[in-house]
Amino acid sequence: MFHRSTLRVALVGLMLGGTVLPASAKDIIVQMKNKGAEGAMVFEPAFVKAAPGDVIRFQPTDASHNAETMATMLPAGATPMKGGMNKEAVLTVTKPGLYGIKCMPHYSMGMVALIQVGKPSAADIAAAKAVKFPPFAAKRMTAMLAKVR
Repeated sequence: MFHRSTLRVALVGLMLGGTVLPASAKDIIVQMKNKGAEGAMVFEPAFVKAAPGDVIRFQPTDASHNAETMATMLPAGATPMKGGMNKEAVLTVTKPGLYGIKCMPHYSMGMVALIQVGKPSAADIAAAKAVKFPPFAAKRMTAMLAKVR
């Protein structure tokens, strides 16, 4: 039979142990397409909300695409990613903030994506809005930045 204090210690240990377990990371799929709901040359979804530790997989649904982070839109201390042409690119988001993604061959055609990790600061949002993009990419990125909360 358990002594009352032993049982209490065991219960407290279980409760504390349950609060420090890390949350399970999500695996999020983003397709690289020639044509999608938003028109030609798109990532779907183009706007993703993620948590630190989540894995974003950019899959080349159609040929001639890659996915890479934008040096001008990457949280401080985050590791850049550059996927190969026609290959899956994998980005594990570790830092909160905004991650800008582009398909290099179709960047000027507006093939961009935005990953929001956690709740970005007002400074992060202002910095992202100040980035210069080609006109069509700017139009799409502006629409995605309006979704950041």
